Amino acid sequence: MKSFLFSTMLAVGTLFSVSVSADAPKTLSETRAAELANVHIHCQTNKSPLTYKPGEEMVFTFTLDTGKDKPGDWQFYYVRRGDDNKTFKGYAPVDKPLVIKTSLDKPGFVSVAVYLHNSKKKIVQQELTRPNGRKSKRNIYSPAGAAVYPEQLTDCGEPADFDAFWAKQKKRLAAVPFIGKVEKKLVKETSNGYIYALSIPCVAPRPATGYLTIPKKAKAKSLPIYVTFYGYSAAKQGMPGGVSQNRIALFVNAHGQKLGESAEYYKNFFQSIRSKKYSYAFDPEENKDPETAFFNGMALRNLRAIEYAKTLPEWNGKKLVVQGGSQGGLQTMWAAALDPDVTEAYPSITWCCDLAGTDKKQRICGGWRIKYVPGLDYYDPVFMAKRIKKAKVDILRAGLGDYVCPPSGLAISYNNLATPDKTIRWYQSSDHGFVPHKREIIIWSTGKK
Repeated sequence: MKSFLFSTMLAVGTLFSVSVSADAPKTLSETRAAELANVHIHCQTNKSPLTYKPGEEMVFTFTLDTGKDKPGDWQFYYVRRGDDNKTFKGYAPVDKPLVIKTSLDKPGFVSVAVYLHNSKKKIVQQELTRPNGRKSKRNIYSPAGAAVYPEQLTDCGEPADFDAFWAKQKKRLAAVPFIGKVEKKLVKETSNGYIYALSIPCVAPRPATGYLTIPKKAKAKSLPIYVTFYGYSAAKQGMPGGVSQNRIALFVNAHGQKLGESAEYYKNFFQSIRSKKYSYAFDPEENKDPETAFFNGMALRNLRAIEYAKTLPEWNGKKLVVQGGSQGGLQTMWAAALDPDVTEAYPSITWCCDLAGTDKKQRICGGWRIKYVPGLDYYDPVFMAKRIKKAKVDILRAGLGDYVCPPSGLAISYNNLATPDKTIRWYQSSDHGFVPHKREIIIWSTGKK
């Protein structure tokens, strides 16, 4: 495996002094959350975070960056967890670097999260402006990570009938014809293309739905297909803002809801796909049988949408790209594994990798996680990865501090990929929705140059 490593690491120990700007005009405790946007906790490890050996000391050094302002009445609060199921935590002053030392005696990951707390031991938050202009508050913290031999991590064993199960599901899908039955409605014409709303017949209970964009004057067999899947959401699918000139673009929602309906429709629809007290896909009783799992319909809708896209006369018959983050990353892995025509896959922070790992191998995870039952093994990306033999796969982000999609699962997913052209990009101190101000990215790649 070719690997390109850029890094640093973690533990509890000596505190060192740090200088403070003498001309700081005020303390940040006097400011509003909106004025804390430039406050960061940085992490450095004593070596590349993914290159530790069993028992080797990991040294994480955390420093607080407040720009030109003095710190408020703050302190560091740190929590160490790991795949050895050992935990320690504590407080430390912020006017000196915090050095945390630890180790792991087997292949796996360690998490060291350092939070900024005020004098009342409450987390200090900052207000950030998102690309869409909306403001949101975020905890000021650094969710750092490190690993011992992550390239040696393995899955918990796949179902013996994995391939037979998916052959059966494809037969179910093939039994529902769609040629000549697709509802394709032009919803917007732009200066350079067309946007269509689609409803494509699929296995019950719902069709595959989404938006399709095609540029004007596109010639037959001239364009690649790009299919985009979305993260976990119970919200209306928005119409694309424009039309790309160099591709057929298909945007597929996970649920098969109608498009362009009223707020009341979506409120009722998303209530209808819940299962008892559970949000969609989380019901363990439903998930015990892989054919009744919510993921079954989602996966078949994905396959049907791609199947339809391949019938478009503008497709060049060569390039078919799938992409998505989190739940969209999960769907991206399904598509690349189950449709051999997929040529490139770009999952990011892939959801539901190694769901069995916490129960069977005591790997750590976060609180927002589907309860493992064996029926979910048929949808796990770590097993799908073994079926991706030709497509280029580039896992665009894996957070070393992301325990919604734990790094152990992302590592196993990468390790299991059968394709000769694979890449994964590890982000230090990145959780599921956050990428740090100063980015340390570690790249593993076997890709073609």
